[in-house]
Amino acid sequence: MKILVINAGSSSLKYQLIEMETETVIAKGVCERVTQDKSRLVHKVGDAEYKVEHPMPTHTEALSLVLSTLTDPQMGVIKSLDEIAAVGHRVLHGAEDFKESVLIDDEVVRICEKNKELGPLHMPANIACICACRKLLPVPQVAAFDTSFHQTMPDYAYRYALPENYYTEWRMRRFGFHGTSHKFVSGEAIKYLGKKESKIITCHLGNGSSLAAVLNGKCVDTSMGYTPLAGVPMGTRSGDIDPALLEAICNKTGMNISDAINLGLNKLSGMQGIAGKSDFRDLADMAKAGDENAKLALNMFAYGVKKFIGAYAAAMNGVDAVVMTGGIGENSVDVRAMILSGMEYLGITFDPAKNNVRGKFADITAEGGKVKVLVIPTNEELVIARDTKALAFPSAK
Repeated sequence: MKILVINAGSSSLKYQLIEMETETVIAKGVCERVTQDKSRLVHKVGDAEYKVEHPMPTHTEALSLVLSTLTDPQMGVIKSLDEIAAVGHRVLHGAEDFKESVLIDDEVVRICEKNKELGPLHMPANIACICACRKLLPVPQVAAFDTSFHQTMPDYAYRYALPENYYTEWRMRRFGFHGTSHKFVSGEAIKYLGKKESKIITCHLGNGSSLAAVLNGKCVDTSMGYTPLAGVPMGTRSGDIDPALLEAICNKTGMNISDAINLGLNKLSGMQGIAGKSDFRDLADMAKAGDENAKLALNMFAYGVKKFIGAYAAAMNGVDAVVMTGGIGENSVDVRAMILSGMEYLGITFDPAKNNVRGKFADITAEGGKVKVLVIPTNEELVIARDTKALAFPSAK
């Protein structure tokens, strides 16, 4: 059984075709610069990579190109689209409407349209891809929401201390994101620990970063909020700040609130704002060369993650495992060390030699450590594919 996983961004479309019997990726790729000039598809099959320059004025054209590429005599991996049993879509926002993945029908699309205001950058592309795919590929379609894993948070964790009608009328609350990643790596940690009753802190660290407190497999808190801007400082995002700073930024720069958030806090802040670079590899090189701003940026990031780990250990009355994942969490030896150092009071200790690992599962706990410290590569596409198979073919093994 082959399942196609689609992840549509505002100007991109990523995809993977997964053989579910072995849970292996047989083809993957990305359509870049969708809706823009000079758009292209980068398609990978094993070690082979193909690049196709092609106009993609909308996500419909991008999806059509993906489907034709998958069946192309030279680049393709299937003879016919009939070999695709179902499609799983990554959807940014499920609000409080979807607590888990769902089979897509007209009502699901209608609710997603209603929720566009909660994710104005990504939701239109998500919905456009769903609608196009339902026409071009008439097989079961499943929506997996970035927010659904966090819907188990208690009200005292997801509510803001704002007037009640702000929540009841305008849905102003903590939603959280990166849910499929937190779900996957916490599940893998639970299997590794060999016990369902567990207290796990998952750290999805990349250009966008978030943490989650996972108690017995259920999320009870997460660092991102109403939007992905909240939490720790990130590549270009400020993370948590005093909200009154918005007024000061607007007064000083002449920007309106929307520009101050979208440009000032989302694109010019974080590591970019402190050190002039958002890529953590560049920051590491700069810090080693003595750049004080790069050192400061890395210290601020590590300190921010460390504080959330401490907070979530308090929220769960302990911790059994800390999981590092995402591009930084899986690959940056130095940043992991900065975060994990100085937390012996929580029983968190790591072995520097074991920590010298990139891109693969590793138990880097120091000998005698009370809390497991794990590096677990995330696999959000596999989570979506598994959910798609379970919903589309419930009788399948």
